[in-house]
Amino acid sequence: MLYHLLYPLSSSVPLFNVFKYLTFRTGGAVMTALLVSFLVGPQLIRWLKSKQKKGQPIRDDGPQSHLITKQGTPTMGGVLILLALSVGTLLWADLTNQYVWAVLLVTLGFGGVGFLDDYLKVTKRNPKGFPGKLKLLIEGLIAGVAIIWIMLASGPELSGKVAIPLLKNAILDFGPAYILFGLIVVIGAGNAVNLTDGLDGLATMPVIIAAATFALIAYVAGNLVFAQYLQLLPVPGSGELAVFCGAIVGAGLGFLWFNAPPAMVFMGDTGSLSLGGALGAVGVVTKHEIVLAIVGGLFVLETVSVMVQVASFKLTGKRVFRMAPLHHHYEEKGWAESTVVIRFWIIAVILAIVGLSTLKLR
Repeated sequence: MLYHLLYPLSSSVPLFNVFKYLTFRTGGAVMTALLVSFLVGPQLIRWLKSKQKKGQPIRDDGPQSHLITKQGTPTMGGVLILLALSVGTLLWADLTNQYVWAVLLVTLGFGGVGFLDDYLKVTKRNPKGFPGKLKLLIEGLIAGVAIIWIMLASGPELSGKVAIPLLKNAILDFGPAYILFGLIVVIGAGNAVNLTDGLDGLATMPVIIAAATFALIAYVAGNLVFAQYLQLLPVPGSGELAVFCGAIVGAGLGFLWFNAPPAMVFMGDTGSLSLGGALGAVGVVTKHEIVLAIVGGLFVLETVSVMVQVASFKLTGKRVFRMAPLHHHYEEKGWAESTVVIRFWIIAVILAIVGLSTLKLR
């Protein structure tokens, strides 16, 4: 919004010329989302506490310590994240950019699904919430519309193509089948972050790290000079998603202020599904879907741990981990919650560095 209002005035007010720079607007999105979080957060948390009374239902089959330490903590804190990142994006991004709207569609759509899930958990006092198959169906419809939108906006030269990291000019062309691949990326990312969100601050910081990483990737992919220098597949217009990723960083940092152990509020599915879906959609736009799996490798590990646990139990009757997802396994081994969280954050930083290194190593 500010870009459209103030940049046209730069000819008479030279100071407004800064609004044409993605770096300036990305910084503005970070600070705006952070400020909104700090201003709205306390009032929202008080309101959630007054409405939810007993807070988020705690799973009986989870770590027993959670029944004591996390009882009564309100959920749906993802509403704060969505509000902050939406304000940051709408205020600082170029709103004529189709990618911005497609990614916002996924973010807010997945957030709506997560909100309904959280609402059912709180009102029905049932940790299971929304039926899983119906949730996946709705996510698929939202993601499908966004992926087709992105493919149309990309044009025939980019539509359906996937870049292979570490290899020069290695491109896979899925054609129309890319829609299925994109669905796997977006829905997979959304639910992977959702599975990771099990401890105070555990999912929030890795999302911030991944968003900051993809802010840089989007900026580079959208800049023809940088993309050619690094031998990346250029995606004109994708640079604007740096502003969106910046808004995620600001919203995430603001939310972490209230979500740091001991958490005053949980993001719930409202936040985890929307943030994961957002990262997946950004990966689809920038043609770095495979790099997303590296940068978000922590989320992949958490998801794989659940898949392995379920498959092993069904086939052999034995469990590979003491409890799944993976973070609960280490809790059951006696690690303190803060130890698990900080060590997983370190892993997320390492994976982000590995993911960024693929931009140059070819």
